[in-house]
Amino acid sequence: MLRQSPVSPLLSLPGAVPAEAPDEGVAAHYGDLFREQRALADGTGFVDLSHRGVVTVSGPERLSWLHLLLTQHVSELPPGQATEALILSAHGHIEHALYLVDDGETTWLHTEPGGQEALIAYLESMKFFYRVEIADRTDEIAVVHLPAGSITEAPEGTVVRETAHGRDLFLPRAELPAFADAHGPAIGVLALEALRVEAHRPRLGLETDHRTIPHELGWIGTAVHLQKGCYRGQETVARVHNLGKPPRRLVFLHLDGSEVHLPPHGAPVRLAADGEEGRQLGFVTTSARHHELGPIALALVKRNVPVDAQLTAGGTAAAQEVVVEP
Repeated sequence: MLRQSPVSPLLSLPGAVPAEAPDEGVAAHYGDLFREQRALADGTGFVDLSHRGVVTVSGPERLSWLHLLLTQHVSELPPGQATEALILSAHGHIEHALYLVDDGETTWLHTEPGGQEALIAYLESMKFFYRVEIADRTDEIAVVHLPAGSITEAPEGTVVRETAHGRDLFLPRAELPAFADAHGPAIGVLALEALRVEAHRPRLGLETDHRTIPHELGWIGTAVHLQKGCYRGQETVARVHNLGKPPRRLVFLHLDGSEVHLPPHGAPVRLAADGEEGRQLGFVTTSARHHELGPIALALVKRNVPVDAQLTAGGTAAAQEVVVEP
């Protein structure tokens, strides 16, 4: 069972509405979802992600050791360079998604809310004789996300993970209220999720299930390095890459805007021509209301679904865009 995520002090801000699973502990929004989305798209405000698990790995052999375990090439990761990586099962199924940066002395990473305990248990089991120290920092360190284009300066001494999608700050949890006062407006996770769906970016636990492999979600190249040495699950990665036939593929859906309700996670995807009695071809992974695109979703469907097929998602008409080529 996942550990319960810390409850953010920013839930006391005016208009804060608590988020539901898997984002309990932070705000879904602060009263105006579309305004918050537009603010993020314009590079203003920040998103409280203090419910995410934070883990550090220190010691002189940390990068060479992590290199043996992760799908990403990190043995020579320069200080300050962000990357992302996966931990796979022996059969190549995704177990953990990690978002990393090294500060020259310590590797900092954040992962899905509550997932840090299982991650640490695995890392500890693989330490052997390596000179590394692993620590759960979730109770003392909060993740704060600044959107791309933000001019907000990180407080002095803060570890920053910067990507094309924005910056993640590893901020002392006690400093969250003061940061919100100085650098608002605070923006809820639903706005960030809508922009994530728009950008076709997968998320562990939503776009994945117990048998998902990286190829299905487009994680090859961004989180999986195909030229690095052996790691658990590499045989599956190499075999599917060489054959080019993952069993499923991620798609982006434009949903019928006349429907009041969004299809929930797990809602069946079918061919529109077959009606609601037709065979299920996949499932909705994340749906959202976007400030410009309207209702949108990501879904995982069988590889052989025609790329031009009209679909339904939980009974709602859906036009697909290719994310992962079949």
